[in-house]
Amino acid sequence: MDTFADKVISFCKAVEFNGPLPSGISIMNPFRNSPEVINAITQFYHKFYNDFNPRHLILGINPGRFGAGVTGIPFTDTKRLKEQCSIFIPDIETFETSSVFVYEMINRYGGAVKFYSSFYINSVCPLGFTSIGKTGKEINYNYYDNKKLTDAVHDFMIDSIKKQIGFGIERDVCFCLGAGKNFRYISELNEKHNFFDTIVPLEHPRYIMQYRSIHKDFYIQKYLKEFREI
Repeated sequence: MDTFADKVISFCKAVEFNGPLPSGISIMNPFRNSPEVINAITQFYHKFYNDFNPRHLILGINPGRFGAGVTGIPFTDTKRLKEQCSIFIPDIETFETSSVFVYEMINRYGGAVKFYSSFYINSVCPLGFTSIGKTGKEINYNYYDNKKLTDAVHDFMIDSIKKQIGFGIERDVCFCLGAGKNFRYISELNEKHNFFDTIVPLEHPRYIMQYRSIHKDFYIQKYLKEFREI
């Protein structure tokens, strides 16, 4: 019988989007042709999820270039992966502000082992996107930034959520990281597909770190309050 970890790892190895994307938008799939990432996620999920326990789902937007877009592990850059999880990806170093917030919150919760025993994090869209910005540099792109993109990956996102619920996800409450567009979109999906009884919105870690960093402790306490009430 597959453990929670086995199911997640199988999902990651198989996840792929082959449909057409709007012009100028590229997809990030860190699991393709990267044995280092597959090794890292295998270590991570076997370390924290190698059991049959149910967990509550936390959904972000989609992976970013310096977090899950590289490591394959949501809201985890290589620095946090090394320092907090003792897992290394050779020859890659990334820093993501969202990961800083999430792991500070996790440590306040009681540490990675305790937190991940109760929660599983992914995103409404499990693969990320990039485009070329006005300065000519590659930038992150959200699934809701372009209606054509949203429509293109709509079925893919629904299918991905359904598959992840099958890992052993509790369906009474889902937490949504992103209290604006991400929350509105997943709420619309939930009304049609009845994934969860309740969806709780939380401000996205990137938003907190970029615009509300002086209030970081307030938001950590807000996260902890919501997570401890279930």
